[in-house]
Amino acid sequence: MQYGCYETIKNGYSLLITKIFFKKARLIRFPAYIRNKKFINFNTGFTCGYQCRLECIPNSNGYGNISFGKNVRIGDFVHISSASNIQIGDNVLIASKVFITDLDHGQYCGKNTYDPKTPPSQRMLIYKDVFIGDNVWIGEGVTVLKGVRIGEGSIIGANTLVTKDVPEYVVYAGNPARIIKYYSFKESEWKTYE
Repeated sequence: MQYGCYETIKNGYSLLITKIFFKKARLIRFPAYIRNKKFINFNTGFTCGYQCRLECIPNSNGYGNISFGKNVRIGDFVHISSASNIQIGDNVLIASKVFITDLDHGQYCGKNTYDPKTPPSQRMLIYKDVFIGDNVWIGEGVTVLKGVRIGEGSIIGANTLVTKDVPEYVVYAGNPARIIKYYSFKESEWKTYE
């Protein structure tokens, strides 16, 4: 990829900061907002775009954790927020403007729900682990919410809201989100899901 002079200088600066403070990572483009870095595992080959926000926030047992597998690449303006545990597998590609979280401010179904007059910042955090398998591709503008597992090799279409588990080797997209294709290893092709 060819960069102009200004972009080359910006990337050089970011590469220098990356190699000093994030030794395993390939390139973290700055500015980036990284909160509680010691709870984030940046693995070999990690690359992120500009204006990313990665944060591990306090919970009742300590802090959340974010773990990146090898060769994870994330685009610009990605926000990943953990109060529990977010695990992202190897070779995952995450497009720009993606939000991944393992928490909610308050509970809104069943017993012990919050009154809407309670300020959101005063509601207890509810959290549940998120797992994203190897070789997953997450499209632009996707939101992944708490408790979700995305299976290996799956593709999440642009602007999809992921609220439940996604199996391995499927294309999951639409509004409402659903499986629209699956990969047939027997026939070595993507098939329409019926």
